[in-house]
Amino acid sequence: MRNNDILRRIRYTFNFTDSKMIALFGLADYPVTRAQLSDWLKKEDDPAFKNCGDMQLAAFLNGLINDRRGKKEGPQPRPEKRINNNIILRKLKIAFNLKDDDILNILAGAELPMSKHELSAFFRKPEHKNYRSCKDQILRNFLQGLQHTYRPEEPHPEEPQFTWK
Repeated sequence: MRNNDILRRIRYTFNFTDSKMIALFGLADYPVTRAQLSDWLKKEDDPAFKNCGDMQLAAFLNGLINDRRGKKEGPQPRPEKRINNNIILRKLKIAFNLKDDDILNILAGAELPMSKHELSAFFRKPEHKNYRSCKDQILRNFLQGLQHTYRPEEPHPEEPQFTWK
């Protein structure tokens, strides 16, 4: 998944305003301007679209953790220069204080049932023999499940709606 898509989905799910998004970046000691944020939230076909880098998304997720769980004393953790879906999933788990059962319920709500063993493989170190890379489909379904959990009243406008006849 593109970092911009993740940023847009989180913003939509929690109905964050531009000011709230900027404040979340600020909580991670990563200042951004409204113009930067606006460019990251635009669609890919917009000429003003700018790619949200790994470091920016990591800073946003760190700010989300600080907002939801409280800011730690002392220096803030530096945003990672490179992130992957496993790191994104871990940061969202921390931010919303989710237990394994909570994540499994969220994934089941997005019609992607998974076992605890499969889930735990995503949170292992890459060197571990049972480590498993989190694919885009799993992260996409997790974000969709978060939306159903925290904003159940309506589907995301970018999600295709299928009707069976």
